[in-house]
Amino acid sequence: MGVTERVWSALTAMIKLEDKVTRQADALKTQQVKIEDLTARVIRLETQLELLTGTAMIRKLKGN
Repeated sequence: MGVTERVWSALTAMIKLEDKVTRQADALKTQQVKIEDLTARVIRLETQLELLTGTAMIRKLKGN
């Protein structure tokens, strides 16, 4: 009975570990999507900043 219990315990532990790995993989996918979304937002903000900075410099040059 001792060997059977150890085998059953090992199988149970392996199944639990597989479940944890699966949940972590899903969480990682979700985080990756969020990171990609934030990266796209930062790119848009950088573009707007560059355009506004360029416009301000042109206006300043025209004003002088």
